[in-house]
Amino acid sequence: MNTTHQIHIANSQNMSCIESNSIDLIVTSPPYPMIEMWDKIMCELNPCIEEALSLNPSYAFELMHQELDKVWSECFRVLKGGGFMCINIGDATRTINKSFSLYPNHSRIIQYCISLGLTNLPNIIWRKVTNAPNKFMGSGMLPNGAYVTLEHEWILVFRKGDKRPYKTNAEKSNRRNSAYFWEERNQWFSDLWDLKGVKQHISNSATRDRNASYPFLIPYRLISMYSQEGDIVLDPFLGLGTTSMAAITSGRNSIGIEIDLLLKDTIVENLLSPEVDTYNQIIFNRLNTHLQFVERRLSEGKEVRYGNLLSNCLVMTKQEQEIAFHYLKSMEYDLNKSTIFCRYDDSPANAMESINSGLFALK
Repeated sequence: MNTTHQIHIANSQNMSCIESNSIDLIVTSPPYPMIEMWDKIMCELNPCIEEALSLNPSYAFELMHQELDKVWSECFRVLKGGGFMCINIGDATRTINKSFSLYPNHSRIIQYCISLGLTNLPNIIWRKVTNAPNKFMGSGMLPNGAYVTLEHEWILVFRKGDKRPYKTNAEKSNRRNSAYFWEERNQWFSDLWDLKGVKQHISNSATRDRNASYPFLIPYRLISMYSQEGDIVLDPFLGLGTTSMAAITSGRNSIGIEIDLLLKDTIVENLLSPEVDTYNQIIFNRLNTHLQFVERRLSEGKEVRYGNLLSNCLVMTKQEQEIAFHYLKSMEYDLNKSTIFCRYDDSPANAMESINSGLFALK
């Protein structure tokens, strides 16, 4: 099995490099309107935003979203029927001219995406783990002047059209190979995720010096939940490449679009620097976590009825009997094509052989 991971430096408001109805899944985290670190990028897209920020913040909020709307329209065009779009977005709070207000980014995006014809499915609240001792903003212990803090972000889930069809035996087989474990389903398909946020500093970008990157587990889960091996995953706001890293680990193809040319080298370095063993460690950890789940369940005298011969492990349901993970063998970057080519083992990863080989650290 082979996958490709393309990096395009372009404005996502015009994704002419991508054919209509060609993308299986979109996973992205755009600039958050009314968050100060994104002001410069937004103002470059529309100079009217700068004046509106000081004179009419609500209008600035709307102008920023009108710039994002252009991207969502392109996403709708390139997404296949039955494909999903998942958007990680946080609401914003900001004081302008001594007036403090909430700017509900998630509801504004939902409103526009529904108008495009996308179906909004149950969304996920990502509750960010924080060590901050103060859980308030405003006047401390005095009533009528404090505001609750925002400790969560949203993962908005949309589908284009009806459910994805599976007509051929090959399509049905690939779907079964790409299934997830029973206990993963129970955790992932909850509407509340507790994950620690990530802040990464950037040293070579003229537009910003840090990137509020979402944790790797967010795109990794979403790609596992809403796509299959060999699918094409698009991130129109690639940033530091987290979505593409998750696609490489998952055996999916990816296309990433980033407007900032100076980030290109950082993206390539981020994708290649983990090296093959690091990606494979993530796959191994997933298998090992499942084995630990099975061991705990058996020790409690509970039943695990089925076996997966491909991964060499016990599983809870018939739908898990053909789950197959493939370890990464090699990665190669083609500078001319701005593409990373990945090759995987043809044989599925064997859970017990992986542990007995000692190639991976048990976690």
